[in-house]
Amino acid sequence: MNDRKVALVTGANKGIGLQIARDLAAHGFTVLVGSRDLARGEEAAKTITGDARAVALDVTDGKSITAAAERIRKELGRLDVLVNNAGIARSGRQAEKPDLPLAERAKAGLATAAPLDEFRAVFETNVFGVIAVTQAMLPLLREAPAGRIVNVSSGVGSLTNASNPANPYHAMYGVYSTSKTALNGITLAFAVALESTRIKVNAACPGYTATALNNFQGPRTVEQAAREPVRLALLGPDGPTGTYSDEQGVIPW
Repeated sequence: MNDRKVALVTGANKGIGLQIARDLAAHGFTVLVGSRDLARGEEAAKTITGDARAVALDVTDGKSITAAAERIRKELGRLDVLVNNAGIARSGRQAEKPDLPLAERAKAGLATAAPLDEFRAVFETNVFGVIAVTQAMLPLLREAPAGRIVNVSSGVGSLTNASNPANPYHAMYGVYSTSKTALNGITLAFAVALESTRIKVNAACPGYTATALNNFQGPRTVEQAAREPVRLALLGPDGPTGTYSDEQGVIPW
């Protein structure tokens, strides 16, 4: 069995996920860099100082998820932290229009405009992928002295804030936002189901960060974005569970 604590970060071959992996490695974890493309994951792992290993993991593929869980069990024998970071803002079809202005992309993602297949594609990764990976990794997390699950959400998933007309993102509440609202609900559902265990489940908002998800338009750096997910991954025994927060504190559901 591996003596180091082990953390799995999904979608960790770039962006916020990669930075979370770097930060957890700096805290002494063996970090598993989850990536749909194993070669990209291996390249990303090489940029991390510490014990970092790539794991082929497509959160929308049940066989891939099962294989990843089996590999972790066989090679490391433990999993202490799961960071569900993998996410998409729109399907591949919509992503083929990267130069579309933000307002136009937001309009295309509204409930009145987005086709059902668009909702399904985004929810498949952002919601169902999280459920599938979490359920597959739970046997290992239950065995950990202090299992931690962190779901990387978004401030736009807050129903309280989104329903406020004064909120600048109010008019953009559509496919991506609803997927993050659903993710928040899933976070709470797992927290409630696991509240009698040593596992803590929380949702983190990284803030509007410059990543490929938004064509690098966000004002925050990945270093800033990783702070809250990493804090939640390192929670002590007195830390909360079933929360939704950013660096400033708790966000209203």
